[in-house]
Amino acid sequence: MRQSANYYLGFRYACRAGTTTPFHFGETITSELANYDGNSTYASEPKGKNRRETIEVGSFPPNAFGLYDMHGNVWEWCQDTWHGSYKGAPRDGSAWIYNDNQSCILRGGSWLYYPLYCRFASRFNIIWAVRDNFNYYIGFRVACAVGRTL
Repeated sequence: MRQSANYYLGFRYACRAGTTTPFHFGETITSELANYDGNSTYASEPKGKNRRETIEVGSFPPNAFGLYDMHGNVWEWCQDTWHGSYKGAPRDGSAWIYNDNQSCILRGGSWLYYPLYCRFASRFNIIWAVRDNFNYYIGFRVACAVGRTL
């Protein structure tokens, strides 16, 4: 799961892959570059495809680090619980968890949402503690820390 407050810098780094633009492929986004609700637009781009479902990983080109689907397809579930801002966030890379908070953080956007949410800086919250809260637009990314092997 992504860590939000501390993971933000790592996610930004991984997502942008050395670029300085809002998306690893440039200043704007189209449905030819990511899977989101193509009935909605970003900036002055035209409407695009609305696939209405999760698509296979690797359907779009990877970023410069070889990472696929950093924008759109499914929201990625973060380890941190929801906080309204980053004030008071740990600076040591640990997860920022408040056990009474039942909302988790999602990043990266989804096929069901607007392209604005596909920006690396966007985040969304959802109640995670409901057993039957099944959402087909949420996933997670498995990551391995540098220097560690399985």
